[in-house]
Amino acid sequence: MSLTLYLLRHGETSYSQSGAYSGNSDPELTPEGIRMAQAFATAYQALPWAGIYVSPMKRTIATAQPLCEASKVEMQLRSGLKEMDFGKWEGKTPEWVREHYLDDCINWMTEPSWNPPTGGETAVEVLSRALSVIAEIEAKYSDGNILIVSHKTTIRIILCNLLGIDLGRYRDRLEMRVGSVSVVKFSTYGPLLQRLGDRSHLPKELQTREEA
Repeated sequence: MSLTLYLLRHGETSYSQSGAYSGNSDPELTPEGIRMAQAFATAYQALPWAGIYVSPMKRTIATAQPLCEASKVEMQLRSGLKEMDFGKWEGKTPEWVREHYLDDCINWMTEPSWNPPTGGETAVEVLSRALSVIAEIEAKYSDGNILIVSHKTTIRIILCNLLGIDLGRYRDRLEMRVGSVSVVKFSTYGPLLQRLGDRSHLPKELQTREEA
């Protein structure tokens, strides 16, 4: 047996529907988001879970809760798994940001590794804190299934690092819709991507639900 990470993006929120930037903002799940969390728990509760690590935000805690209750595994909150801090862009749409912070937006869209949203975090900073959690998991578990419940940007940044993808291209190479799970197995030759952004556990009407 080997160590396998299941990286689950939280369920739908009002921000994922509107397209507004949501990092330190803390919206609740929508009714559909709650159904996504319940569907994941139903599909994966029989899997033996060695640990469940969760970003300490309402939307991620609510996403993890059904599986924790079903599997009787206590969630472990880690601030390193929080979403990117979008600074002055929090709660704003991309259109608003382009109108008010065009230069910063262009720099961020061109090279997000080192250019942050205005007053926010760079991708490198997100990676640094997220990798501390991955390192903790690797040190504690040599095998077993580990669930990580996190956010769109953070999960993509983690995957870029594990898979050797240019960090600055995380938006261009990896799609990560709400309620989706990506699976990485640590094999003899390093991290192996087994699934990316899988939503097959969701009911059909939620699989096809649009987001901004």
